[in-house]
Amino acid sequence: MDFSYLKALHIIFVVTWFAGLFYIVRLFIYHSEAESKPEPERSILQKQYKLMEKRLWYGITWPSMILTITFGSWILFNWPIETYLFQPYFILKLCFVGGLILYHMECHVMFKQLQRDFVKHTSFKLRLWNEVATLFLVSIVFLIVLRSSSGFVWGLLGLIIFSLTLILAIKIYKKSRDKNDNTLEEKNEEEKG
Repeated sequence: MDFSYLKALHIIFVVTWFAGLFYIVRLFIYHSEAESKPEPERSILQKQYKLMEKRLWYGITWPSMILTITFGSWILFNWPIETYLFQPYFILKLCFVGGLILYHMECHVMFKQLQRDFVKHTSFKLRLWNEVATLFLVSIVFLIVLRSSSGFVWGLLGLIIFSLTLILAIKIYKKSRDKNDNTLEEKNEEEKG
């Protein structure tokens, strides 16, 4: 098979894998937030989220990870190994890919817990967890595009700043959301009273 086709297929499945990872954790957030809803709303929402999570996880995310690794390995073993394998930036990239696979596995643990109605994590923790995939994406793309470990240092600095900005934005969002929820509750109480 032509290398260009392998590369295109690898990139396509990297994109769908990340799409699945981003969306599955977003569903986890909604699923955990449904826990605080009154019945029957809670049961209805959680049943729907379980179905959506199952279809996404087994229909898109797992197959995309497997195909990403398959086509990536195929590329790696059909090119002269010294071209990439012994380059420091590529070794670092493979470490990040390994970390991404571990992230995927931890998402699988969360998925199984939610499928058994065990809501372990708060929506705030899940929002932070959702950004971990972003950090892997940014790291891997910077390494592949810059193709140098020294360029990665600058990318890592940008990544740290980006991470801190994301955490700050999540905290601001949470504070704003809590304030809006409190205002809505007060308004509802005034209307009742």
